[in-house]
Amino acid sequence: MTSLFGKLINYFSNDIAIDLGTANTVVYANGKGIILNEPSVVAVKREPNGAEKVLAVGKEAKEMVGRTPGNITAIRPMKDGVIADFEIAERMIRYFIKKSKNSRTIFKPRIIIAVPHGITQVEKKAVKDAANDAGAREVYLIEEPMSAAIGAELPVQEAIGSMIVDIGGGTTEVAVISLGGIVNSVSIKCGGDKLDTAIASYIKKKYSVLIGESSAENIKINYGSAYPQENDSQKISIKGVDLITGIPTSIEITVEEIREATKEPISLIVNAVKEALEQTPPELASDIVDSGIILTGGGSQIKGLDILISKETGLSVKVFDQPLLAVVLGAGKVLENLDFLSEVTIE
Repeated sequence: MTSLFGKLINYFSNDIAIDLGTANTVVYANGKGIILNEPSVVAVKREPNGAEKVLAVGKEAKEMVGRTPGNITAIRPMKDGVIADFEIAERMIRYFIKKSKNSRTIFKPRIIIAVPHGITQVEKKAVKDAANDAGAREVYLIEEPMSAAIGAELPVQEAIGSMIVDIGGGTTEVAVISLGGIVNSVSIKCGGDKLDTAIASYIKKKYSVLIGESSAENIKINYGSAYPQENDSQKISIKGVDLITGIPTSIEITVEEIREATKEPISLIVNAVKEALEQTPPELASDIVDSGIILTGGGSQIKGLDILISKETGLSVKVFDQPLLAVVLGAGKVLENLDFLSEVTIE
């Protein structure tokens, strides 16, 4: 009877998996697949009485970044993969839950959320509390490297060593997985955001030109590289504000300069991979020699990063064909397989 009731609850609820990322939040609905993929940004307006009103969430809010008047602020509630602003994060999760509801929803949803490996008990509680306050029936947590490995279809439950490198907006997580658990891992607070910052800092320091967050991100996506490219000498036009005159201006820089600008954060990522390999037991290391390293996350799409890591480690390196979705696809598989759920979730 309880089983039947449980099935009814599951049918009339809208269970979802969430990759609550620093840069983007991706939502997977049970039986439907990926239904949402939006920036982790909330636009808030401060009223004259001091109250805060949410104006927009996701794509609409991100378009406001750098373009808002003084009483409107575009906030990113996630920092380095964890909640930095609890109240705003709760509102953002509530928005994504509401947007993912279907017509038959009666019961509150069960939610599985991907979190960085090694987050503190306080940070875990903050994520669970935010989801509960936003309307969850039950909340489960799964570590991002494990979720990414499941999404990338690695044999995580077998007695075989698999290495996953998940490069998100705020963190890079390197993990060796075997028999349904993380054997060893290295997590650094360096990801796509640090590359954006490095590009903006380089242009500011060398050319005395200030560019916005969105401009730096677009430069990274379109021209960023970790290894020499055929178009290294290509010049690209960048618009910003001249720090000396205060007047809008345009400069030209080369693709090679952009790689030089991001050299330091990319080196940190490569060194994290090397450190994880050094910590790997010999038996599992031999498996990784055979199977190679899999890259996931938005940062894995930087041109030539796979080549650089391969050169530095001597191992084969592949980028998963859906790198931005690996974490949520893995969490979605766990959501749809209850027997699997208890094995890989964390308390």
